[in-house]
Amino acid sequence: MLSGRRYRLELTALQAAQCLEFADVCRAVWNTGLEQRREYRRRGGWMNYAPQCAELAEAKREHAWLKTAPSHVLQQTLRDLDRACREHGTFKVRWRSKARWSPSFRFPDPKQISVERLGRKWGRVKLPKLGWVRFRWSRPLGGEIRSVTVSRRAGHWFLSFLVDDQAITPDRHAMPGSAVGIDRGVKSAAVTSDGVFHDRTFITAGETARYRRLQQRVSRQRKGSANRHKTVAAIGKIMARIADRRADFCALTASRITARNAVVVLEDLRTRNMTASAAGTSDQPGTNVRRKSGLNRAILDKGWHRLELALANAARYTGTALVKVSPAYTSQRCHACGSVTEGNRESQAIFVCKNPGCGNTDHADVNAAKNIKAAGLAVSACGDLGTSRSVKQEPVGRATGRTSA
Repeated sequence: MLSGRRYRLELTALQAAQCLEFADVCRAVWNTGLEQRREYRRRGGWMNYAPQCAELAEAKREHAWLKTAPSHVLQQTLRDLDRACREHGTFKVRWRSKARWSPSFRFPDPKQISVERLGRKWGRVKLPKLGWVRFRWSRPLGGEIRSVTVSRRAGHWFLSFLVDDQAITPDRHAMPGSAVGIDRGVKSAAVTSDGVFHDRTFITAGETARYRRLQQRVSRQRKGSANRHKTVAAIGKIMARIADRRADFCALTASRITARNAVVVLEDLRTRNMTASAAGTSDQPGTNVRRKSGLNRAILDKGWHRLELALANAARYTGTALVKVSPAYTSQRCHACGSVTEGNRESQAIFVCKNPGCGNTDHADVNAAKNIKAAGLAVSACGDLGTSRSVKQEPVGRATGRTSA
């Protein structure tokens, strides 16, 4: 099973300059290749990896600066571009901007990579044209190396190994028959159907105040100035710490949930669509823009999509089945009687069923998680783990030999 291992690099000034130069060359190859592909598409043609790789070899004879980066690193950039264009479409793939893109490049050939451990806290890796590079040995590799990615984030360079840890997904979960539904929210990141609230504060009060001061400062600084660059770097360091805490929370939560449940049910949420801007256009301005922007920040801060990815990754090691169901009416339906009324959810946290014969009360997020779990178990019972079909059970008449009405 393929897994990632990330370590922090300790580069010399010369090695840091080389890494930045490699990343700049890869960015230029990506943008040039993308422009070529778009031009071919405008003319009704199609450009693939093989002819672009051949043209890259010819370009290296004319432009010496292309030879500064290892050949297989540039070829890997074209492979990544080819895959992105096939999966998302040529005109939907983004440019790699020097101002917004985080520098990175990949060494795809494990035969050219050597790793040695220097002590309890330090190790080193030999990379083409970089030589021996030191890194902090914060965890064992735990597998055979397949590729190495070097990237810069918040002013630091990192090394990511893609390793094959030889693990195999179990055929059966250690606790068969167990299941849980998860409701993702903006007050609590995740609430399970058994009443457990998973949440964490990702930014401290001091960081919040400093972040606001830096935002005010950067708004008054001239674009392209050295001071603005320093302020943006300081903001990036704060955001990197927040992202690390969010990733740690999602990984820990996913590990605990998948270890205890054979089936995990989630709402099939399109986070990217849900967090789209409501500003609209000059012809059709949006409405409630400020309120929508606040909701978008809350959703992104809780890491809904990151938690889903962490659950999918952790499920590979436990044999947990990840089921997605339609989110329609999960927060308005009463889990006890099944009635759906807008007035059932009196507030963000209070759920009171308005059905005269029921009167069920519960925490609103817990009630939604119970509905999600019930829908997921119904899907599993029908043998349909996808989200393209209805989550309802099959008609009773079919099971008894009678036709349904």
